[in-house]
Amino acid sequence: MAQSLNTKVDLVMDATSFHGMNNYGKIMIGDRGFEYYNEKKMNDYIQIPWEEVDYVIASVMFKGKYIPRFAIQTKKSGTFTFAAKKPKELLRAVRNYVPSDHMVRSLSFFDVLKRAFKK
Repeated sequence: MAQSLNTKVDLVMDATSFHGMNNYGKIMIGDRGFEYYNEKKMNDYIQIPWEEVDYVIASVMFKGKYIPRFAIQTKKSGTFTFAAKKPKELLRAVRNYVPSDHMVRSLSFFDVLKRAFKK
């Protein structure tokens, strides 16, 4: 079992990790980092300190009414994709630790098509 990075926890929420196979677990937002723990396998966890977070990318649909998933892009380790039970509440908690210019929307399907045809 992993030792938590955080000394103070702001939010704990049910979530799904899309890193490899889909795993169900809990996301913990705290004062030192973002943590994901698998419910069944305690050795399956992801810990990202706030200093390592480069961007938080949210997939926004229906003008902000629905956020199916979000991703955390790190400076060294790549991108980790998650889905949460209440993503708006979770992203508001993350906003306290990540600068607002590093929280972005992902491209929509039509934006990707526009880019493809422009080239």
